[in-house]
Amino acid sequence: MTRTRRTTPSRGTTAARLFNREQSWIEFNERVLSEALDAQTPLLERAKFLAICSTNMDEFFMIRVAGLREQQRVGVQMTSPDGLTPSEQLDAIRTAVKSQLAVQRECWLNDVNPALRAQGIWVLDYHELTDRQRVDVDEYYVNQIQPVLTPLAFDASHPFPLISNLSLNLAVVIGSEGEERFVRVKVPGVLPRLVPVLLDVSHIPAGLSPAQCVGWVWIEQLIAANLHNLFPDETVRAVHAFRITRNADFEIEEDEADDLLATIEENIRQRRFGTVVRIAVQHNMPADLRSLLLKNLHLESTDLYEIRGQLGLSALMMLLKVDRPELKDEPLALRIPTPLRDMQVPGQLWSTLRQRDVLLHHPYDSFQPVIDFIESAASDPDVLAIKQTLYRVGSNSPIVHALMRARDLDKQVTVLVELKARFDEENNITWARALERAGVHVVYGVPNLKTHAKMALVIRREENALRRYVHLGTGNYNAGTARVYTDLGLMTSDAAITADVANVFNFLTGYAKHADFQALLVAPVNMRQRLVALIDREIAHAQSGKPAQIIFKANSFVDPSLTEHLYRASNAGVRIDLIIRGMCSVIPGVAGMSEHIHIRSIVGRFLEHSRVYWFDNLGDAEVYVGSADIMERNLDRRVETLFPIHDPEIRQWIGSQFLPAFLRDTRRARLLSYDGKWRRTLHADSTLQRDCQQFFASVATME
Repeated sequence: MTRTRRTTPSRGTTAARLFNREQSWIEFNERVLSEALDAQTPLLERAKFLAICSTNMDEFFMIRVAGLREQQRVGVQMTSPDGLTPSEQLDAIRTAVKSQLAVQRECWLNDVNPALRAQGIWVLDYHELTDRQRVDVDEYYVNQIQPVLTPLAFDASHPFPLISNLSLNLAVVIGSEGEERFVRVKVPGVLPRLVPVLLDVSHIPAGLSPAQCVGWVWIEQLIAANLHNLFPDETVRAVHAFRITRNADFEIEEDEADDLLATIEENIRQRRFGTVVRIAVQHNMPADLRSLLLKNLHLESTDLYEIRGQLGLSALMMLLKVDRPELKDEPLALRIPTPLRDMQVPGQLWSTLRQRDVLLHHPYDSFQPVIDFIESAASDPDVLAIKQTLYRVGSNSPIVHALMRARDLDKQVTVLVELKARFDEENNITWARALERAGVHVVYGVPNLKTHAKMALVIRREENALRRYVHLGTGNYNAGTARVYTDLGLMTSDAAITADVANVFNFLTGYAKHADFQALLVAPVNMRQRLVALIDREIAHAQSGKPAQIIFKANSFVDPSLTEHLYRASNAGVRIDLIIRGMCSVIPGVAGMSEHIHIRSIVGRFLEHSRVYWFDNLGDAEVYVGSADIMERNLDRRVETLFPIHDPEIRQWIGSQFLPAFLRDTRRARLLSYDGKWRRTLHADSTLQRDCQQFFASVATME
């Protein structure tokens, strides 16, 4: 894979002390792409990773590139933490993205797609169809596609059409020579991108039955081949696909928003037509058509990305619906932790949590106990109140239904719905309205602070007193993502933790400020300061000649201030291991700066989403788990929680099994070096490779 080379960092300058955040994200997406390139990855999963790579890139342009373009537009000269101007960052992004797109297309066109065909799974181009297949799909076009199409002309009497974000379009040139006219035809997003095709006998590989084989054709090619039906009295001279990406990062001035829900809805509508930041075209689009699009979309030539093959490979995700289990990852057998098995008596969950804490490790542990936690609270006559945060819930959420049922049973139910959960706003608005109709008290959090904490609080009457129970987690209350994201969740009745959670809810619903907490680290109140203090304690141990170690597992680490604290710890002799899935601006392995810092990333079948912060503390480890990554936004501009692991058995498991599994991985792990390159740790003997995700799938958690 082609890579942008970095120079060896030298000490003493800002740029030499931090990797660029945007480049780090591109390298994360490159690690995702590497899973598609890896022949050991099951074939249909390789197609999945190609789709994820495309979706990731769309979001990167909608948010990160859009932000840099806006800085460039208004003349911002301030440099990024690593010393680059917006223009310099955009130039570097363009070079890296073009290289990555070329590798992605090579992988699809010349590797994955031919391999799928060898297995009887055909994603065909229209020109490859047999006459019989063309008759079938052309009939589908006439009956199912053409009625939905709306051609929009562009000429002196027709303005250039509005083109929505991420829409796939056909630039059609019609008319006689010298009198060409431009028409835009939008490919309907309401129809499947891949149109089913009945396969010919020649498409059935030896050893496979027709029932095992499936085929499709790209809808945009089907439309292009039938445009003579849409323009019956015109000559169609050229057809070329293009796709645009718009700015989708809108700031909300909450102080000026009388109705936050209505403001969010308006911003969702604006997102469809934000400033265009990228146009992707097929490689054979002629120069005059490119110029027309660039001019009318107000783009520069540097904003155009030339693509071989089809645009927007996120559509490949639908290939996972093919019923060929031998071409997919093995199904995961979900477990219920031992303390929660065979619960037959009402209230048994609460008695279990009074005796011990329970840790859930998703997706290896079923998400059902989390649902049971809320459903048990909803139906228990001794439960008086439930409070919960909802960030990304998903559709048809059993948890939301349980909360509404609890309100029907006259319990006090308060739910904080985070309307500003990016790209999930519409779903959250729908649930917020449904909860309000059910009589649930719905709040939207603290002005100007996004609530990212994952908390559920149950207040129960027991023997003339009230007792609190909580579930705290690293992931969303979403049964769907819990099957593909790795997350940790804690159920406990610990008095200090539950009291702190109650205080956080009071802060969220009533602005009851708390300057300190007994157990929780809460952003933006005390989390940054407490993390610094915990790092400083390890520094003090190292300076006194005692063993000192820090292990952080997170999605991202790009906070400049805490990076400097880790450098200070490294210089003091503290061993530091960072397990960072995505962006990481920390530079490891530089003498006199970070020689004791070791960084790895795990990208695999499941999205590593759990955050764990482990401090050795002279062998009496202090461990925090929660929702926060090490980013300025998480520590300073969000409501986040990190909760301590007090249960010695759980703390022992995290220190002796959970974290070491990632540090020993030789299958999924990539190691980051001082030059910015990520290198695989693959063992030469594949039979001796250690796969942390496979380890967790095969070993019972907390047995």
